[in-house]
Parts: sequence; structure tokens; C-alpha cells
Amino acid sequence: MTTPLSASPYTETVADLLLAHTDDERPGLRTREQVWSWAQVVHESAVRAALARELRTEDPFHVGILLENVPEFIFWLGGAALAGASVVGINSTRRGEYLEAEVRHTDCKVIVTDRAGLALLDGLDVGVPRERFLLVDDPAYAERLAGLDAQPVRDPGITPQTQMLLLFTSGTTGASKAARCSQGRLAWLGRTNAAKYDIDRDDVSYCCMPLFHGNALMALWAPSLAVGACVALTPKFSASRFLPDVRDHGATYFTYVGKAISYVLATPEQPDDADNRLTHGFGTEASPEDQAEFKRRFGAKLYEGYGSSEGAGLVRLDPEGPVAALGRPAHDGVCIVDPETGEGCPPARQDRYGRVLNAEEAIGELVNKAGAATFEGYWKNPAADAERVRHGWYWTGDLGYVDEQGYLYFAGRSGDWIRVDGENISALLTERVLRRHPQVLAAGVFAVPDPRSGDQVMAALELPEDTAFDDLDLPAFLAEQADLGTKGVPRFVRVSTALPTTGSGKLRKKEMQAEGWRTADPVYRWAGRGEPVYALMTDADKTALRAEFAAAGRLRFLP
Repeated sequence: MTTPLSASPYTETVADLLLAHTDDERPGLRTREQVWSWAQVVHESAVRAALARELRTEDPFHVGILLENVPEFIFWLGGAALAGASVVGINSTRRGEYLEAEVRHTDCKVIVTDRAGLALLDGLDVGVPRERFLLVDDPAYAERLAGLDAQPVRDPGITPQTQMLLLFTSGTTGASKAARCSQGRLAWLGRTNAAKYDIDRDDVSYCCMPLFHGNALMALWAPSLAVGACVALTPKFSASRFLPDVRDHGATYFTYVGKAISYVLATPEQPDDADNRLTHGFGTEASPEDQAEFKRRFGAKLYEGYGSSEGAGLVRLDPEGPVAALGRPAHDGVCIVDPETGEGCPPARQDRYGRVLNAEEAIGELVNKAGAATFEGYWKNPAADAERVRHGWYWTGDLGYVDEQGYLYFAGRSGDWIRVDGENISALLTERVLRRHPQVLAAGVFAVPDPRSGDQVMAALELPEDTAFDDLDLPAFLAEQADLGTKGVPRFVRVSTALPTTGSGKLRKKEMQAEGWRTADPVYRWAGRGEPVYALMTDADKTALRAEFAAAGRLRFLP
């Protein structure tokens, strides 16, 4: 059902974009400690390409990278492009068996990591022998690189159809999916997004989102490579370091996902916040109110958009449109359809607060009727391929609606996805962890809206009548679960001795999600960003939380 990479319509390669900078002495990469010219970036990439060729055995040649945002990650992206290898960005927030399954699934032949990453993989059978781990903070690694003869050339067999990336995404069943991205598609995204988000060679692109994520690769690294903008790295996102980094690097552009913007806005305001070179940023899930506040406080415009690891180019930005809208459909083939009938949904009618009055008929699945040719599929997952391409159309799996003026809005995700900080978290994985607790009879996990953007994780637990919530010692139990990622920990926990069920005994998760934390059952909340500490929500707490939604302009998202 999926268009093979060999039939890709793209015409340019990432290797070509990189080699165009062979003699470019302008800054191409910087950290707090060092600056590399683009010519030096090309050279360092060529060295990694030489090592990749030396290590190559049988195909597929997939190089797993488990690193924070450090220069080695950038050099291996370039090296893989020149050598015709594929980069598998390993998500460092995964844990245990789930992490093991993801890495094994992608058939990595080499893993590039450091001592911290090695500790994360310790005891896991990821299918890569220890001697094929490259530790970038081991002195032997630098010695090995120094002995290589590196020439800035690409392998002759590389074409636009050569696979460049495997990007992990969570499916509706919680099973791993790795979206394929060719050199041609990534090069096209680089040029397209550079034009779309106004990035040119004089920009400094601050990369604070993880490089294993499509946001950093497709909306920052590839556009910067395409036009020759300098990439400024920070190891990982920090709200308190955001403005100092922007100033130190002279950053003009950045990307974000999830609640990153709200975290930055939560830092104490200073009278000189706007004293920086930042002009614009691109991301998802920042509320209109946060966009306005960011512009007021830091002087930079935020472009909200829609995209995914599997597909892009569905939405055309329109600065004149409503602030809550994504923009307009990019072409006539992008539309909202009823997933059952395939018929187009009527326009949404909205009240003065933006709430959809005819949601049942207006909200449907976002579809690209011309997108099947550019969808490159998932690695070794034909069932997921078939789910995305049906009747010759590309089905995003996301919900949306179009208003009466033709503006497109995002309305959530189908299945068991919970969008936390820009990542799709599997509800089923968290359920499976909670059910291990000896005093938990049943567990249902679902998304509830965050006051600022995206989702938060809520769990509903059924306990024996003689068991209290405090008896669970839930924070300690969750801390012991090696396969529960940091973003899968519930923020809200509903406790009951009899959760609602269907006639067959299945939990009525949709019903519980509709009630959210406003249920009559006791609900415990973990507030703040430290270690989980749960406190019983009072009526006053629920009133205060509702006020947070009102202040953020998100009352319409309340369950």
C-alpha cells in the first residue's frame, strides 16, 4: 500500500546540500565552547562517513544515535548523508523493554553514544554487540577518528531515494513505529521550511529541542543546512538557560514543541527580556495567549504549524487568520473527512469563544488525497503503512475541522495517543506499568488537556475497598519501573473501588476521559516539575485549575 522510496518524487539529496558548503568559511555550528565553520562541519562529517564505511557490513546500514544535542550528533547526520547510511535517533526518554524493542526493531548495526547512553542501554538486548558501540567520550574514539583519511565526497550510489532517517513515533497500540525519511524528502523539507519560516544564511538557529525528534531535524537542522544558517546547540532544553543561550549565541530563530514556551514564560520576567536578537520561532502547541505573551516579552514572533515525521506540506500559513488556526489547507487535496464514510465534513460553526457548535459533524480526520505518493512508510510495519494509505489517500490519524472562512484547526489525535511536550506517549504502556502494582485491580490511562497546551496524562485506578491511595506509595513504585519513560508518569490519578465498565467488563475510558479530573471520585494531582508528589484535589483546587484554563483561553478544551 505504501509508495516505495524508489518511486519518490524528490530530486535533491542531503549529501548535496552538505557538500555545497565544502569551502564555506562562515559559521556553521556553535556551542558555548566552540565554533565550527561550515567547511569544518563538512570535514568532520566526512571523517564520520569514512568511519561509517569502515564499519559497514550487511544492509540495512542503520546507525543508532543516543546522544544529547552535542556536535557529534550533527557530524554523524552529515556523515550518514555522505556514506548513504540511515540515522536512527534513539529517544532518551524511553526506558527498559520499550527502549529495547524500539532499537531492535530498527536493525541498528552501530550505536553512537556516550557513557550516559551506555548506562541507559545496560542490560538491554538491542541487537548490537558491544564492540560495535562507539563511545564519543572515550579517548579511543578520538584516536580512531584521527587515523582516518576523509575526503568530502558522497558515495556514488546515493540518490534522493536513499533512506536518511528512521524517526520513532508511537502508534495507537503502543507498538513502536519508525517513520522513514529519504534524503530527497529531508532536502525538500529543508528548502521548503527555510522559505516558509523565513530562515536565511544570516540566521543563527538555536536548537534546544532533541535531535532525535522530527521538529529539530526537519524544521531547524535541514533548513539551516539548505541555506547555510549557523546551528547553535544546547545539550537539552532548559527554560532557565533559554534566554542566556539566545543572547550568548546571538540566536535569531528556534523551534519548540509542547509546553516549552509555557516553561520559558514561567521564568521570572526581567525588564531587559527583549534585549536579544531573536526574531522568530516555529513549533506546535503554544496557545494563542502564550504566542502573544512571548512576542510582548521577548520580541519574537512564533509560527504555529502542523507537521509529522511521516508527512508535511499540508498547511499553508496565513498570518491574517485566527490565532487558533493552523492556517489554510495547502491545496485542494487537503481536507477533513468522516473516517467512516470518506465523505467531506461540513464547515465548523463557532461561537464567539471559538467553540465548535456542530462538532459531531464538523470534526473528522485530516486527509491528504494527493499525499500517498510522498508518504515513505514505516520500517517493517506493513499494517501501519496500510493504515496510513487507504483508497489512494494519506490519512494522518489526526482530527481537525475547517471553519466557514476556510481556516484549518487541529482537534486532537485518534487512538491512544497522549501528546506530552510534543511527543506521542502510549497510554497502553502506562496502563501496563500501573497494572503491575499488586494493589491495583484495574487501570485506564487517557489524555486530559493541559492548561497551556497539548495534553497531560491521567490514570484511573480501581483499588480494593480496604486500600487507600497512600497505601500504594505510587511515586516510589513508578520510580522503580525501568520501562516507564519520564513523560509517561500520570499527572492526575483518579481512585475508585468500581470504575465504569462495559457489559463485557472493559473500562469505559471515553467516559472517564470526558469527566477528567471533575469526577466525583477522589483525584490526586502531581503539580510542579520535580519528583512526583501527589496531593488530593479539593473543590478549591479544581476551581483554581479551571481558572488556569480560562486565563490561557483554553476553556473549550476542558473535559
